[in-house]
Amino acid sequence: MAKIAMIGAGSVVFAKNLLGDILTLPELFGSTISLMDVDEERLRLVAALARRIVEQEGSCFEVQATLDRREALRGAAYVIVMINVGGLEAIRHDNEIPEQFGVKQCIGDTLGPGGVFKGLRLVPAILEICRDMEELCPDALLMNYSNPMAIICWAVNEATAVKNVGLCHSVQSTAEQLARYIGAVSPETSHWVAGINHMAWFLRFAWKGKDAYPLLFEKMQDPEVFAKDPVRFEIMKQFGYFVTESSYHMSEYVPYFRKRADLLEEFGGPVGHYYRDVYSKHPASHFEQVRREIEGRDRIELKRTHEYASSIIRAMETGEPATINGNTKNAGLVTNLPQGCCVEVPCLVDRNGIHPCYVGELPPQCAALNRSNVSVQELAVKAALHGDREAAIHAVMLDPLTASVCSLREIRQMVDEMLAAEAEFLPQFFSY
Repeated sequence: MAKIAMIGAGSVVFAKNLLGDILTLPELFGSTISLMDVDEERLRLVAALARRIVEQEGSCFEVQATLDRREALRGAAYVIVMINVGGLEAIRHDNEIPEQFGVKQCIGDTLGPGGVFKGLRLVPAILEICRDMEELCPDALLMNYSNPMAIICWAVNEATAVKNVGLCHSVQSTAEQLARYIGAVSPETSHWVAGINHMAWFLRFAWKGKDAYPLLFEKMQDPEVFAKDPVRFEIMKQFGYFVTESSYHMSEYVPYFRKRADLLEEFGGPVGHYYRDVYSKHPASHFEQVRREIEGRDRIELKRTHEYASSIIRAMETGEPATINGNTKNAGLVTNLPQGCCVEVPCLVDRNGIHPCYVGELPPQCAALNRSNVSVQELAVKAALHGDREAAIHAVMLDPLTASVCSLREIRQMVDEMLAAEAEFLPQFFSY
């Protein structure tokens, strides 16, 4: 059976979800799961959790844990990547330096100064993984969960021959939300979604086979419903289609919601939410709960998630088809987005791999919003691959949110300060 490598397995919360999905699939019994991280303590915790799941569920997996990436990758059929580079220090710079220039990000991991710089840090690290894969498991499928998704996948496609797909949960999560908004249950709805990661569009949304958009527009008129998703409902009201990522995220990708105090109060959400409220506050209680589960004091409550990784592996191992939305190279799939960029489109998965579906043209207003982000991604990829300082500056200059509040001179100064602050994590820009 297959060997599944998880690189960055010390991401305890996310790893637990993926492990629960994979380790409870009978079709994968007999497989090996190889966990790798640079943090020995977290790696030990996740490995113990994985072994406890196998024991509790009576499943049949070999669980390996290693600090050696090459050991984890050797002979793998599937490689799941969920890494970070720079930790809290880098994320602090991603948020605090732009904030000093008036760029008030909420998440800062996909676009904007924070997203660009996270891409500059992660691309070299993921390319190292790809070089090892080309040597040690050349036929393996890379499944990337790290953000900024589009920048990373674009760079992998441009610089390597590794088979890859970028995976996110925003399509699945949004489909469930839309069902709740209209009073339906998710299995009764269907959708056709395409665009770019974190800005893909529900081109069709149906309930029991009928177009559900009229009902969604009707429900939006309820102030209580609108308040649950103000940015995305406003985008739908003005542009005609619902978008996949949360209001917090979407507020950062366009110039409309975070450039003034009144707009921030109405639409934008908190400043530095991911850095201040999520990433820097891993609750001790969560790790204590994981330890209780490992020791058998509490049962591990496993509920199948809507993450795609296990479904892909199952489909490729059994030949029973599955459908996903994946991030892949735009090779004529979305005809009014640039060829070669990274698009998020419906895909069929079977024993032969992942088959992206042809979409054709997006509504022109949706494609235009996508292209405003794709331009930033293109320059960020160039900067990450070649250590091109000017390309990094131009990427941030073209960012819609940054451009709405900063002058060109201010943006150049901001990027210079970020490069200096994060120099230890950006070797491609500095030769010593």
